[in-house]
Amino acid sequence: MTVTVRFAPSPTGRLHAGNIRTAIINALFAGKEGGNLILRLDDTDRGRSTKEFARGIEEDIAWLGLTWSARVRQSDRIALYDAAVEKLKEMGRLYPAYETPEELDLKRKRQLARGKPPVYDRAALTLTDEEKAKFEAEGRTPHWRFLLEPRDVVWDDLVRGHQHVDAGSLSDPVLIRGDGTFLYILPSVVDDIDLGVTHVIRGEDHVANTAPQIQLFEALGAVVPFFGHHNLLVGADGQALSKRDRSLSIQGMHAEGLEPLAIVSYAATIGTSDPVAPHESVDELARAFAFGKLSRAPARFDPHELRLLNAKLLHARPFPAVAGQLEDLGVGGGEAFWEAVRGNLSVLADAQEWWAVVAGPLEPVIEDTGFCDAAAKMLPPEPWGEHSWGEWTAAVKAETGAKGKALFQPLRLALTGKTHGPELKQLLPMIGRTRVLSRLRGEAA
Repeated sequence: MTVTVRFAPSPTGRLHAGNIRTAIINALFAGKEGGNLILRLDDTDRGRSTKEFARGIEEDIAWLGLTWSARVRQSDRIALYDAAVEKLKEMGRLYPAYETPEELDLKRKRQLARGKPPVYDRAALTLTDEEKAKFEAEGRTPHWRFLLEPRDVVWDDLVRGHQHVDAGSLSDPVLIRGDGTFLYILPSVVDDIDLGVTHVIRGEDHVANTAPQIQLFEALGAVVPFFGHHNLLVGADGQALSKRDRSLSIQGMHAEGLEPLAIVSYAATIGTSDPVAPHESVDELARAFAFGKLSRAPARFDPHELRLLNAKLLHARPFPAVAGQLEDLGVGGGEAFWEAVRGNLSVLADAQEWWAVVAGPLEPVIEDTGFCDAAAKMLPPEPWGEHSWGEWTAAVKAETGAKGKALFQPLRLALTGKTHGPELKQLLPMIGRTRVLSRLRGEAA
């Protein structure tokens, strides 16, 4: 069996931390098993779905380094859903119901008041043709419900283990609204059948859909796929994630300068038994993936922790892996510059700030004019190498008597305008003697 999974976002907005984790888990499982990932755009909500959001979703997934073997849009597949509807009607498994939302709400309240579960009473099954005609003459259009068989539905969840649901305790789900549009359940099942999906991997908020979907697979004469429901994400405070928080959107993380591999590494390892650590590739993450590592408890998504992970990834990244990006950022200096500054970066764009320190112009900070004048006189001639900083500071110390912070801090401020940063023994040769002298005099250079 070739493993086939799908990621099925609705193009009603951009991807965010919560739903991208589902994409990542599907991609890692498919990668480990040598299978296929299908991108399915659930765009049947015509009022909210847009082509712009669809493009944005594809851009986000591609930027993260995830690949799909096929892309489909539900709006192109209506004929398949219509055919399934006709089959279910012929089987007597899809029936029309005419209650208004207000009437259904009143029924639920009455049942709850009597201490009964708010399960649909199937009153529509007893309607006569005359009663149906009367409702339609009033202008009512039916919604269509799937008739569940009152039996135990059992599946072995890839994450949650053995599961069973008494379908007799559930309301017959609505598959088609009164306006003729489809709800999630029917198109999803029909697509999974048509596309040969073998494993449905999604958030645990979809567990309640599983029993009706299994019966729908069976009613349509299809093999039921394996199901896996992973834990959901919460914020660092344990509260539900806000989709409106731009820092949690993939687009926002991209704009912030976070590395895609840092995001994938973080989303793949939080809420698992694996340590949260940067990885070198999506393939490496896929090789380590296992459903047994996923926790049942909610996973905490902490943007601060993600940023720390991003920094760790950059600190370990070799120059060839970033050379092209640095060039795009207008950063020179080659490998020597990268080795000097990478340990001080939070995002790659921070390299621009340090390149400005090297190449100028820069406004120096002069704390003691006399000290800087003395340091300028002690400045050795070029060429400079890795020992030049030590030789120079030793001479300045002997001349001025300054040592420790009193020696190094004024020089760092004069040469970089900052109190902290990369080792000056590495930066000094790149800054060069001309700029160093100008900055020691308080001149922008």
